[in-house]
Amino acid sequence: MTGMKGVVSVFPDGKKYSRTTRSWDFMGFPQSVERSTLESDIIIGVIDYGIWPESESFCDDNLGPPPSKWKGICQNSNDKNFTCNKYFRADGEIPKDDIASPRDTDGHGTHCASTAAGRMVNKASFLGLGQGTARGGVPSARIAVYKPCWVDGCSFADLLAAFDMAILDGVDIISVSLGGFEPVSYLEDPISLGAFCAMRRGILTSASVGNSGPYLHTADNVAPWMLTVGASTIDRTFTTNVLLGNGMVVEGTLVLNAFDLQNKTFPLIYGGDAPHISSNSSSSRFCLLDTLNRTLVKGKIVVCDTFDYGEEPFLAGAAGIIMHDIIQPDDGATSFPLPASFIGDSDAARILSYIRNSSAPFGTIQKSDQVKDSSAPFVGSFSSRGPHPFSPGILKPDIVAPGVDIVAAWSPVAPVSEVMSDERSAPFFILSGSSMACPHVTKNEEAELAYGSGHINPIKAKNPGLVYDIEEDDYIKYLCNQGVDQEIITIITGNDEFCQEINDNINWDLNYPSITIPTSLGSFEAVKTRTVTNVGSAYSTYKAKVSVPEGEAMLVEVEPSVLSFDSIGQKLSFTIKVSGSVSMRTLMSASLVWDDGHHQVRSPIVVINLA
Repeated sequence: MTGMKGVVSVFPDGKKYSRTTRSWDFMGFPQSVERSTLESDIIIGVIDYGIWPESESFCDDNLGPPPSKWKGICQNSNDKNFTCNKYFRADGEIPKDDIASPRDTDGHGTHCASTAAGRMVNKASFLGLGQGTARGGVPSARIAVYKPCWVDGCSFADLLAAFDMAILDGVDIISVSLGGFEPVSYLEDPISLGAFCAMRRGILTSASVGNSGPYLHTADNVAPWMLTVGASTIDRTFTTNVLLGNGMVVEGTLVLNAFDLQNKTFPLIYGGDAPHISSNSSSSRFCLLDTLNRTLVKGKIVVCDTFDYGEEPFLAGAAGIIMHDIIQPDDGATSFPLPASFIGDSDAARILSYIRNSSAPFGTIQKSDQVKDSSAPFVGSFSSRGPHPFSPGILKPDIVAPGVDIVAAWSPVAPVSEVMSDERSAPFFILSGSSMACPHVTKNEEAELAYGSGHINPIKAKNPGLVYDIEEDDYIKYLCNQGVDQEIITIITGNDEFCQEINDNINWDLNYPSITIPTSLGSFEAVKTRTVTNVGSAYSTYKAKVSVPEGEAMLVEVEPSVLSFDSIGQKLSFTIKVSGSVSMRTLMSASLVWDDGHHQVRSPIVVINLA
């Protein structure tokens, strides 16, 4: 098949998986912001696990018919609440726990779609937590849902079919919060291929960077023709207090406890003191499945030496679970099927001492409370980091956006914890992940490898002053530069000499807003050329401002250092020379800002040590 006419690439079918009130306000994008009259003509294609159309977030009152540019043909379905949403299953084998329709049984697709374009819903919360007005970024926009994902994942073939259909239907933007776990080349990745086809039709694909952080080289969806988004925090977090019979109060974190015990107390027991007959204390202390003596645990709050999803205490009939762990869980709060709290090791030692030295220890777990996090925004620990092994010269993620503890719509048949026997249902749920950031900066060791060009600013984005334009041919030249065979390029372009220009110009570089220089130990020097397009004032003068942190062994020179425009749409080029010496550190960074007094257009400059 590889040799057949018109075939760009052939690769084995595989699987991709999902990544996931207050967030838009935190970004400076309030409900009162001035809205474009064209917002209801925007069609967002969401490729995910489907949607739950009855959710209040998708109420379509007063929207009117779809815009005339919509070319979609509605898929026949026995479900009357679906009009123009589609599902894909190439093998025809619908999993028994799923539904043969675009309906979402997972929750992830509904959550992502409502984050992008959900209507305003007052007093939305997850069982009373995070209450506020839930809304998407563009609540009057249209949502076209494409479901290639099922309870067993998202096949490559179905993903490509979903992209093809979204492009043919005429969507304006595609949001895809899915990814894999192993790095693959652009031409073997269905999201990269689908996004490339979308780019050729003028459609932007926004994709999540992944949830494999904080490790480097874990970034996914890194093709330069898509916008790759990492996850950051908002200024709200949740605490869950534990009250003990001796008067001690311990503050817990990273848990969404929606249960209100109303201060009713229960006996306390250490998991290590309640081993199952087939287990022992060295196993039962972790409270893992089939390790606890259910007779001893029933009706008590169990203290466990690890962060787990609480299935064993729940099945044992425990009244609650208090966890601690040497390894700190990810930043996002987790929902449990029973009252729960996660505490620090020192507090756990105090609680265990109380249990050991009291004849009848007791306590209670309070419902979670939201508190202000003044340290926000910072990059979520789970958010994947660059560089990507196949393209270290492209800085990914491009930006970060809120992706920690995000309240959004949920499928009522989807689980609200990781324990399948938890039968609670909720119309809204709180999720964390780069998936949640995709449809929406911090100083740390990974710096730009974690947050790219920084935190998204929706208000300033509509009037940036200057932009770094990249045309379709530029991306194809980039593929040439990456070593893609001319034969493949010919299939894409119809031009059998397209790569020759790149082969003759060893200094050619993609006109990417960020400037990334992969190198190794020792001295280095690189010269990059960039071209900016004036989209601000017709007559404007921008001055270059270079910032190099104190102690960085690098020199940055910009030529020319002043750009003067006399018309909108005018393009001017500049070169940037970066030199210095690389030590054992992973990266060095600086920044270039073009400033005309009204706009500050920032480009990160990153030197990555690949040694």
